[in-house]
Amino acid sequence: MALPRTATTFAPPVMEARRWLDGVTFPVERPLINVSQAAPVDPPPPQMLQAMSEMVLNDPEAHLYGPVLGLPALRAEVAQQWSAAYGGEIGADNVAITSGCNQAYAASLMALCAEGDEVILPVPYYFNHRMWNDMAGIKTVPLATGDSLIPQADAARALITDRTRAIVLVSPNNPCGVEYPADTLASFLKLAQDHGIALIVDETYRDFHAQTGAPHNLFQADGWDNTLIQLYSFSKAYRLTGHRVGAIVTGTKRLAEIEKFLDTVTICPNQIGQRAALWGMQNLSEWLAGERLEILDRRAAIADHFPKIAAHGWQLLGCGAYFAYVTHPYAMSSAELAPALVREAGVLSLPGTMFMPEDMSAGASQMRIAFANIDRAGVGTLFDRLAAITL
Repeated sequence: MALPRTATTFAPPVMEARRWLDGVTFPVERPLINVSQAAPVDPPPPQMLQAMSEMVLNDPEAHLYGPVLGLPALRAEVAQQWSAAYGGEIGADNVAITSGCNQAYAASLMALCAEGDEVILPVPYYFNHRMWNDMAGIKTVPLATGDSLIPQADAARALITDRTRAIVLVSPNNPCGVEYPADTLASFLKLAQDHGIALIVDETYRDFHAQTGAPHNLFQADGWDNTLIQLYSFSKAYRLTGHRVGAIVTGTKRLAEIEKFLDTVTICPNQIGQRAALWGMQNLSEWLAGERLEILDRRAAIADHFPKIAAHGWQLLGCGAYFAYVTHPYAMSSAELAPALVREAGVLSLPGTMFMPEDMSAGASQMRIAFANIDRAGVGTLFDRLAAITL
């Protein structure tokens, strides 16, 4: 008897990690430090909340079904701002709004793949990408990234078969934090074009890139819309996680296929969330610039405080956007260490084993620290606790 689709993959890692908290108490003087999930815990800024309340009260259409591919004004705003930021020509008809970036990924894969097709994911990978592949009957082909954690197009070329439908890149990366150089992204676009497959670039964390200016020029390439699928999330930029608003930017023919999936699953994206995202794009550029500087300061704090645990054998492999990716020095798998840190240090983080296939051993020595919800002082406290543990 065949397994149901959900049984073909693993339990959601963040929910699994939360179960490690069961039965553990945290003294007032040592509260839990939760660095397990890459999402803002604060609500949107007050000015956005006020605008959202007016939408609820005064915009009757905000409570009705809307277009499957999203609010026309939001699609047009994304196209205009993306064209200005990246160069190239992006039209509103190249943009679809989705119920979060995870749905953007799922919809894109549904428009690309049949059961048994293959998708190349650099390892360590974002676990929800792997989970969707599993449930859709798509084979995940892991691409090793080496010590740099940056994938190489030449290595990916060797993995392409007649069943390969896409290569997926996440930059700034989840879980590793590294930012892929523009030349790396360009080499993958050419590779994908040469082989007639799609290049999916998930830029959920683009607003927190350390580089000023465009991180790549993929939208300036001839025929980009035939190959490139860019994914984006408004959740991180405007603290709209609970409103589930993401985006896909790609060719119009592909969006016509994606529309079938979106119509079947959600009919339309969240109407209040879409209007809030549009309002944010039009009114919160200075506020968002401040948020970016705060995240960059927390990234700098990771580097400043890391010597505290480097002295005990920890190593910093990658750092950027919301994440630090590290190795630990203990004679146990990170799958055992992570729940032990809850008890011994009051720290909830995710083990590297959650970001790669079971037959790849590197994850046993690796950990992800999602630092977006702890400030500079919190980073110092985190490393003080890790430096003090004895296991």
